[in-house]
Amino acid sequence: MTAEARTFAHTLRIYWEDTDAGGVVFYANYLKFFERARTEWLRSLGFAQEALRAETGAIFIVSETRVRYLRPARLDDQLTVTVDVQHAGQASMTVAQVAWRGDERLAEGDIRIGCVDAQSFRPRRIPEPLLKVMDGYMGRGT
Repeated sequence: MTAEARTFAHTLRIYWEDTDAGGVVFYANYLKFFERARTEWLRSLGFAQEALRAETGAIFIVSETRVRYLRPARLDDQLTVTVDVQHAGQASMTVAQVAWRGDERLAEGDIRIGCVDAQSFRPRRIPEPLLKVMDGYMGRGT
């Protein structure tokens, strides 16, 4: 599986609520855009987050972020936000994400995500069906 084949892309539009007083996307909103793209990536793999919680008791939490802002996005821009799993362990993963406007890179981030029990918030193994799909997604499948 090539790098291009394992990169997921989600498209979104910039609305007034996403911008600051200067009409530029507020910096923290990129984290929301990244979250939406990861949610849609999981959904594309067949794992809606609420169903995953209800069926397995597992939820994902962000434990670390690093974001670099390169260019501003503005009202009405259409962005493409990509998801590329860099590392997947038994209970956590690291995801590289980029917000693009056409071929212009606007923001890039590395997000570390842990799997925890929804009740206790203690670390737990990523549910086996998702691990299997992720192994194939990352080109490690059997």
